[in-house]
Amino acid sequence: MRAFVFDRYKQPVHEADIPEPAVGDHDVLIRVDAAGLNHLDERLRSGEFKALLPYRPPVTLGHDLAGTVLRVGRNATGFSTGDRVYARPRDFRIGTFAERIAVDQADVALAPTSISSVAAGSLPLVALTAWQALVEEADVQPGQKVLIHAGAGGVGTIAIQLAKHLGATVATTVSAKDADFVRELGADVVIDYRTQDFEAELSGYDVVLDPLGGESVLRSLRVLRRGGKVVGISGPPTPAFAKAAGLNPLLRLAIAALSRKVRAAADKLGVNYEFLLVRASGDQLRQIARLVDAGIIRPVVGATFPFDQTAQALRSLGTSSIRGKAVIDASSPRA
Repeated sequence: MRAFVFDRYKQPVHEADIPEPAVGDHDVLIRVDAAGLNHLDERLRSGEFKALLPYRPPVTLGHDLAGTVLRVGRNATGFSTGDRVYARPRDFRIGTFAERIAVDQADVALAPTSISSVAAGSLPLVALTAWQALVEEADVQPGQKVLIHAGAGGVGTIAIQLAKHLGATVATTVSAKDADFVRELGADVVIDYRTQDFEAELSGYDVVLDPLGGESVLRSLRVLRRGGKVVGISGPPTPAFAKAAGLNPLLRLAIAALSRKVRAAADKLGVNYEFLLVRASGDQLRQIARLVDAGIIRPVVGATFPFDQTAQALRSLGTSSIRGKAVIDASSPRA
């Protein structure tokens, strides 16, 4: 079957003919109708996550999908042939930039019924990221103040809506052209990152969700109240994350060094920093689907590409500025 793979780290993605997926006893075989494009794919290809996620090339990329169930494993329950589903396959079983994929049933949920396959395909990775950051890591409560960086991006558009649903007052950083757009999503305070300094504008925040990394994390620590928390999804990873992930002692030491500056700054300010590497969860996707069908969360698709243009679409991720997510529409005719 057709798929898009890379053969070596830092080498371009290209189309390839790969074997049909093996369907395990607890798996669901899914025809991919749509697949979200994520910066994680490019970061994985470039080798940035090689220590944390040591894939052995060739690797078929793609971290989320919406599709149609073709077959279920003999011990898989809850799904039937023809079901419309969506999923974020677990690490080391990714590969949604392909015609078909076998996914562990625990990672799959019935797709929201109120939206298209393309819209559903945009959701799994970013919606799970927002959920795990705001609900699990930060335990956002009504009345709290939450800052979400890059509010017009894939994670940001969903996180703003989820934080508002949780009862928070939401601030976000965007360019001026996206100010009205993020207000429509529910943002209460909008900071133009080109002309305003969010450190000078904001204080006393309970939670910051930071998808940017680098200096943004350090600066975000300074807008928190004592006891507040920054959840970073671009790094640096922390020793607590390394221990929970079962990484080897040498890698734990390296990670401790990478995050030492951030952790020291957090300790000095009396705040907290956590690193999140999102995990697969069909249970959480079921809860997210209910929020979508209730009209509480709406996906934002800023661009679509046909399956044939997957490689070009991946290359465009770092150069184009779209709202929300870019998605591969695999339901269109394939050459």
